[in-house]
Amino acid sequence: MLPLRDDNPTARRALVTLLLIGACVFVYFGIQQAQSSKVYDPQARQVSEVRFSLQNAAIPKELTSRRALTRDEVAQEFGPGAVAQVCASPRASVVSETPTCEPGKNIWLSVLYSMFLHGSLLHLGGNMLFLWVFGNNIENARGPLRYLGFYLLAGLVAMAAHVLIEPGSVVPVVGASGAIAGVMGAYFVLFPNVRIVTLIIFFIPFIRRISAKWLLGFWFVSQFLLTAPGVAWAAHVGGFAFGVLAGLLWRSTGRVKSGNYAPAR
Repeated sequence: MLPLRDDNPTARRALVTLLLIGACVFVYFGIQQAQSSKVYDPQARQVSEVRFSLQNAAIPKELTSRRALTRDEVAQEFGPGAVAQVCASPRASVVSETPTCEPGKNIWLSVLYSMFLHGSLLHLGGNMLFLWVFGNNIENARGPLRYLGFYLLAGLVAMAAHVLIEPGSVVPVVGASGAIAGVMGAYFVLFPNVRIVTLIIFFIPFIRRISAKWLLGFWFVSQFLLTAPGVAWAAHVGGFAFGVLAGLLWRSTGRVKSGNYAPAR
């Protein structure tokens, strides 16, 4: 099920949501694709993309060990022949030690970078659609700065959930999905009865209006049952749970702007 829009108008333009979408689109086309577009050989382009991810994306093993991946760890995941292509050349002074693949990488900032990186155009498009449908109302309810802080914190919580489940993984994590899942969790609590215009693909595609609580509830359950291999489902679950808790807190303390809360019934 793919949400297309919601029947939930906002009182003002969601500038932060638009800026987040713009940032993700710029990073994908202006940085990620701009780099790989210079490489015409498909195999060489794939190598370029892997190297970019190792240089910039968050990797659970790096976060748990608090250091960049070693060349041996990269070889175990991508093959011994890939090391020379995707890793920086080791310095002569550290050849006798266990050299890291990207010695200058800031592994902590990589968590932030990962929220703006995407693996494909389909990945980017899906995430940005979900962010626009659900993010503008959360921004309207909380205000721009609080919303931005919530979004980034949801992304951090989502990454922590993924690392907790896959602490030894050396696969780079990319995508805004975890942070967007946090936005969806908050929407689930604050606007459960809002109708979402949804594209349903079941043999023959058709469009229906579905209550947010059913659409988002189905999405959450599907993370345990229908997620494709290689997808960081724990990040989605962790981000969504964080958003639900935040939404419950805002609702219980009255920290939602008047006119923006649709109570459950």
